Amino acid sequence: MPAASTPTSWPPLARIPEEWADAARAQGGRSFHGKQIFRWIHARGVTDSAQMSDLPATLRTSLKEEPLSAGLEVVTERRAMDGTRKLLVKLRDGASIETVLIPNVTGGKSDLPSPVPEGDADAAAMDDTEDGDDGEGREADVSAVGEPVVRVTQCISTQVGCAMGCVFCASGVAGLKRNMGADEIVAQVLLGRERLEENERLRGVVLMGMGEPLHNYDAMVRALRLITHRDGIDLSSRRVTVSTSGLVPEIKRLGEDFGGQIGLAISLHAADDETRSRLMPINRRYPLAELMAALRAYPLPKRRRITIEYTLVVGKNDRLEDARKVAKLLRGLPVKVNLIPMNPIEGSALGPPEMSGVLAFQQLLFDSGYSCFIRRRRGDDVSAACGQLALLGAKRKVRMSL
Repeated sequence: MPAASTPTSWPPLARIPEEWADAARAQGGRSFHGKQIFRWIHARGVTDSAQMSDLPATLRTSLKEEPLSAGLEVVTERRAMDGTRKLLVKLRDGASIETVLIPNVTGGKSDLPSPVPEGDADAAAMDDTEDGDDGEGREADVSAVGEPVVRVTQCISTQVGCAMGCVFCASGVAGLKRNMGADEIVAQVLLGRERLEENERLRGVVLMGMGEPLHNYDAMVRALRLITHRDGIDLSSRRVTVSTSGLVPEIKRLGEDFGGQIGLAISLHAADDETRSRLMPINRRYPLAELMAALRAYPLPKRRRITIEYTLVVGKNDRLEDARKVAKLLRGLPVKVNLIPMNPIEGSALGPPEMSGVLAFQQLLFDSGYSCFIRRRRGDDVSAACGQLALLGAKRKVRMSL
């Protein structure tokens, strides 16, 4: 893990208990008060120091001067027919990002016809059982009110906008506005948890929202430490996945910093450099040979796999020949493949292939020995599906057709 910083290096919401201990002592408290403060904020979601009843009154008073929240505000919440909720969140400086709550991703079956008995990509991305989870932290099947527990995965953002310029993704239409702070990243999870219904439980977090997580590396790592801390939100690292377009040096750093315990998802989308560079400009900097070498070196624990995400764009990367290239490229890597028929993006001439083509692509990969899932559309009726998160009102900066 990266070394801890001094208490003043991070905003209060981004401090770990050891840093809160130093801060508590500086304000006249004792070291153990640091863990209590951390638990109030991250385990209980309390940012009003007056409610922290087990702290001395003097410390509660001094904490009123600390900005214990990140100042996030939900502007709108749009609910899709499948129960997915997209939150438009305003940050303290007025910038806006989006985060998505996706219910029932575990054990779900695709509503798409499929010759391959594999379920769907949402379930695959967070399926701990197949990847050797020991069952730690599993919720009961029935809530306290007697209703079945609905397990929720939250998709969070790490940047305002995105610099990667992938042609099938709406997040980069206006380019990168700024990085998000670690406090703003983790605050999305606290905010999402507050909005869960009584029978819902936060089961996993995927860093697949707006932005390229590895492009905001230091803040992302601090947020991961907070999300997985036992005295806070306490998500198992097995239930946290970082998605990247392929920043090779940072993939190496992530593996070193967390020993491979954080799930890794790679936005591949093409298996030859010419096509991938057209779809994803980052490939010109880190071509496939370098990316594949980084994946082979990633220190995966036993029975864990890297998730390969592949958006199918009609006429660009959806031929059976493309599927054969994918099968060859990934040979020998411990992977599972998520096929994502491109979701519609306003102003883009690109779109998904016919479902018959998606199924043929899947079947070829399955026959080649890969676990291959089709991502069912979750929340696309409120523009909350993969590739649809965007800056509202942003002017286009990237080309949305080829």
